[in-house]
Amino acid sequence: MSSELSLTSAAVVAVVALLAPLVVRLTRLRVPAVVLEILLGIVIGPQVLGWAHVDTPVRVLSVVGLGFLLLLAGLEIDFDGLRGRTLRLTSAAFVLSFALAVATGLVLDALGLVRSPLLIAVILSATSLGVILPVLKDSGQLGTSFGQVVVAGASIAEVVPIVLLSLIFSEDAPGLVAQLTLLAAFLAFIVAVGLLILGAERSSRISQALLALQDTTAQIRVRGAMALLMMFVALATTFGLEAILGAFLAGATLKLLDRDRAMTHTMFHMKLQAIGFGAFVPFFYVSTGMALDVRSLGDPSTWARVPLFLAALLLARAVPAVMYRPLAQRPGQVVAAGLLQATSLGIPVVAGAVGVELGVIRPENYVALVAAGLLSVALFPLLALPRLTGPTPSTGPDAQRGPRPIGP
Repeated sequence: MSSELSLTSAAVVAVVALLAPLVVRLTRLRVPAVVLEILLGIVIGPQVLGWAHVDTPVRVLSVVGLGFLLLLAGLEIDFDGLRGRTLRLTSAAFVLSFALAVATGLVLDALGLVRSPLLIAVILSATSLGVILPVLKDSGQLGTSFGQVVVAGASIAEVVPIVLLSLIFSEDAPGLVAQLTLLAAFLAFIVAVGLLILGAERSSRISQALLALQDTTAQIRVRGAMALLMMFVALATTFGLEAILGAFLAGATLKLLDRDRAMTHTMFHMKLQAIGFGAFVPFFYVSTGMALDVRSLGDPSTWARVPLFLAALLLARAVPAVMYRPLAQRPGQVVAAGLLQATSLGIPVVAGAVGVELGVIRPENYVALVAAGLLSVALFPLLALPRLTGPTPSTGPDAQRGPRPIGP
């Protein structure tokens, strides 16, 4: 190993990634571990303690972590739920959400607070699906018709901002028409790869080989997922699109093709989560904190923008939840849906970094956006949970029935 390549910073980040969830659990902090990971990244970074820097090993691991984060986000999309009335309702709600986000971006631009109202609109219209799914599951709402509407709305609000970010704000963007052409070509390639995978799955010989190798040291399905991730990311950048779009579509492709109806590899997704959340994704979040220009927080105007961006998230994402009222059993559920939809961290971090690189987001705005995202993740699910479950009836025949199931 070259003496010039130091793994000291990577080791410090790995220790922080280990400690963050332990601290959350042992101290009973009611915040997701990712919030503490970013905050600890700020503390150990060059602007506070200086224990670690975003050097080459940390940067590489962070890029892989971002890819895994988007891959796992694609795996969470419920394609079966995105149809019929649910799709129409959630699509209309997202259109309203994006219109509100654009209007908010234009107002902020008129006030001289932002440089790119469209990029701000893309950021404000996003939802962190991976954060709200555990909240819905813990509240018993994930399997209800209303819970699936919330998941469908969050899925759209995760997919569309990524596509828009890749189309409009790619660093090497040749123009919107050319980008649309490249996107169509990229999607055509993905369809071709999907058909190839489907054809391979129908081969009994290949299926038997996969089954024989999946739980050996070969871990063949995990290797296949890694190959798909790297290939889609590389091709996305080759087509002039953002790498995050390739990573997300790799996960979505796996979700569509790998239904496992025969229950032959039930641990596959758990293995990917273990690799992603256990190894690589924490490097992305901790290094994000390390790279934040927290010195700008010394400026009172930066602090003032944090509640402003938090309020903008609520306006753009919470207000459209009123369209879910016909499917809600209680008004509190609509409020909870709005709070959950306004929970967003991944896109503010990723899109904000892209904006800083392109010079369309000021570093102080990036810090304020990430701070607002951290607050949304820490506060909104906590506020939404009691409104999702509502009062529990203590008497009567309905006392033990629980959430309303899907279907008749």
